[in-house]
Amino acid sequence: MSAPPITAAFSLVNHDGTPVTEASYRGQWQLVQFGFTSCKAVCPRALSKLTAALDTLAASAGPVPLTALYITVDPDRDSPEVMRNYLQTYPRFTGLTGPGDAIDDAKKAFKIFTRRRDAQDGYDVQHTAVTYLVDPDGQPAHYWADVRTAEEIAEDLERIVVTRTTPAEHDGPRGEQAPAASSCCAPAD
Repeated sequence: MSAPPITAAFSLVNHDGTPVTEASYRGQWQLVQFGFTSCKAVCPRALSKLTAALDTLAASAGPVPLTALYITVDPDRDSPEVMRNYLQTYPRFTGLTGPGDAIDDAKKAFKIFTRRRDAQDGYDVQHTAVTYLVDPDGQPAHYWADVRTAEEIAEDLERIVVTRTTPAEHDGPRGEQAPAASSCCAPAD
């Protein structure tokens, strides 16, 4: 798969309540997944699969400058606190939320389709199930359909991210390893 035709732009709030934009993550690869915390099956499965891919990447390549982002498609229920609590199960991910219009802008930029539908316990949100990889310059680099396995995603990440990450990007000043908190291999704060 090649780079998707997206703009990878957003202006949201992270799960700690800090305003962020796509520029907040410049200099790092971004693994971007859309979903919502009330999802019963697809979103937890996707987050588990992506966590496994990131674990595999960490085991084979060590720390790399990659941030995993989980952007809600349900801003009415997914406050920063709800996102933070939910993502404790998936600590590699930083949750992003915001007002409905900001989420709509992010969905449009990433070409994410959503449809709210009534359900027994209120409503759920059907949405595009795709994972995006954005390069350190904020440009789309790759994407995976939901049918890809953790192993396939990990192989692609190693091929794309590790081979395109120069030693200066991979290491800190004077060649020491970059701090774990800035890598895909450490849980989000």
